[in-house]
Amino acid sequence: MYFSELRKKVILVIGTSQGIGQSVVETFQKEDAIVIACDITFEESELTKVSKGLYKVHLDISNENEIIHLVQQLEKAQLIPNVLVNVAGISTIDFLTESNTEDFDKVLAVNTRGTYLSSKHITALMQQNQIHGRVIFVASQAGKNGYKGMSAYVASKHAVIGLCKTLALEVAQDGILVNAVCPGIIETPMKHRERIEGGEIRGMSAQEVLEEDQSQVPLGRTGSTQDVANVILFLASPLSSYMTGQAINVTGGMTMH
Repeated sequence: MYFSELRKKVILVIGTSQGIGQSVVETFQKEDAIVIACDITFEESELTKVSKGLYKVHLDISNENEIIHLVQQLEKAQLIPNVLVNVAGISTIDFLTESNTEDFDKVLAVNTRGTYLSSKHITALMQQNQIHGRVIFVASQAGKNGYKGMSAYVASKHAVIGLCKTLALEVAQDGILVNAVCPGIIETPMKHRERIEGGEIRGMSAQEVLEEDQSQVPLGRTGSTQDVANVILFLASPLSSYMTGQAINVTGGMTMH
């Protein structure tokens, strides 16, 4: 445990079945927090306690009715979040002029609309209960740069950073801090899929894409999910009490703005 202040605080994490979200859940569990893990892959639509300090529930963040239902469950269970961490995100790989419009819409529905909906309703719940909370978005360095073959993802993550900055201004007077984390090349199942699909449209193998990835990082390695979870923990902690509206790079130096 690093921060005793997080003990028994309610941490709502969206997008938790694998990758960064899974590491975030495990990290807050080590802080003895009460963690509510939400994911579209979970079957149970009702909030379910699965172990000490850990709840799970199905959630599709692109569906506003499901988010409203979650808020109702949180109120009934008296589990008002102190911290919202929105990790959920998807990607597609294709050049813009050859891309499928339905794929574009789906990516924005999850990454942008889902972030909007979850932060809208959960932040309002914090306000109603006078919680001086934290809202943490997982954006991406793709929210600051362009990348070939990733137009939908890049557009969605630029929008997430815009939402972060706007919400930070609107709720500052309520004592709610809103920040975004911008991961670089992180070893997740989604990244592994992207290397295969991205390699195919560029005439490269996944191994060649990995080597290219590593060559672009000044620290000489790609990131781990724990690297990102550590920064999210910092943003949830008292150490970040004078920070809001920030988009923090966790990129090994690959992006520096």
